[in-house]
Amino acid sequence: MGHYVGSLENRVNLQNEYKTYIILADTHSFAYPKYVNDPATVSDSISQVLMDNLAVGLDPQKTVFFQESAVPQIYQLATIFSMLVTHNRALRNPTIKEEIRDKSLGDNYSLGFIFFPLLQVADILAVNADLVPAGEDQMPHIEQTNEVVRKFNTSYGETFKEVQGKVGRVKRLIGTDGNAKMTKSLNNAIYLSDDEDTLKRKVMIMYTDPKRVHPTDPGTVEGNPVFIYHEAFNPNIAEVDDLKERYRAGKVGDVEVKNKLFVALNTFLTPIRDKRRYYEGHMEEVLEILYAGNKVVQQEAQETLDKVLSALKLIR
Repeated sequence: MGHYVGSLENRVNLQNEYKTYIILADTHSFAYPKYVNDPATVSDSISQVLMDNLAVGLDPQKTVFFQESAVPQIYQLATIFSMLVTHNRALRNPTIKEEIRDKSLGDNYSLGFIFFPLLQVADILAVNADLVPAGEDQMPHIEQTNEVVRKFNTSYGETFKEVQGKVGRVKRLIGTDGNAKMTKSLNNAIYLSDDEDTLKRKVMIMYTDPKRVHPTDPGTVEGNPVFIYHEAFNPNIAEVDDLKERYRAGKVGDVEVKNKLFVALNTFLTPIRDKRRYYEGHMEEVLEILYAGNKVVQQEAQETLDKVLSALKLIR
């Protein structure tokens, strides 16, 4: 759900204005200790994430989907771009620092983990993208991309455009447990593919106001995950305003607030589930979409690589 309001929603809208590319960044996954020994999960996630994207309304007639590992030119570009970034700068990337801290990695991370923001730079520049819809936590990657662009252009001539990041209407959706970060590892996320029973269970155990013991106690709305999700997904503004007013006054219990949130979320997810179910029954169509996109991006990334190698005077 966080990925939807942070990025997917923008992508759906922008596909009508821009030539749109969606990358399935499978190679990135191996940067994490959790997945480096679990290739089956990474492989399965390719089709699962693609179906999520299709289910929310991304149209394969307007959008090119591609698998990172199917485009070897990306790795070549990433290697070249890495020459333009110092080791200390790579370590200063805020996302890298947060991941090391939040996942308690200590010094148990691979060289690839530090390298993956440069792989992300190559993901973006391989198709000459100039706009990237992403969550607020991804903005440091956009800045690092632009640092590479400026360095490359200054050193070898104007080759790339600077990239603009576009944050969604909800900059960062917190976890259901109140944690600032929603992640699979913390088990505090609601997924687009969650069935009705799973959704109900997750909503009913959501963190609320810890100081509120009884329904008659005045409650805090600000920073309360249940109300943050209401604001993000409940289109009935009058209902949300009424719940906030009664919550602050101690005139509504958490159960009612959560039940109404469940209804709003379930209403939002139902058509997504239905569309996803269609693709689950037509996997050959899903794979055809992916294979077609891979071919498109392989050609475009090769053109970009040729341009880069020429600028570096490595092609004779």
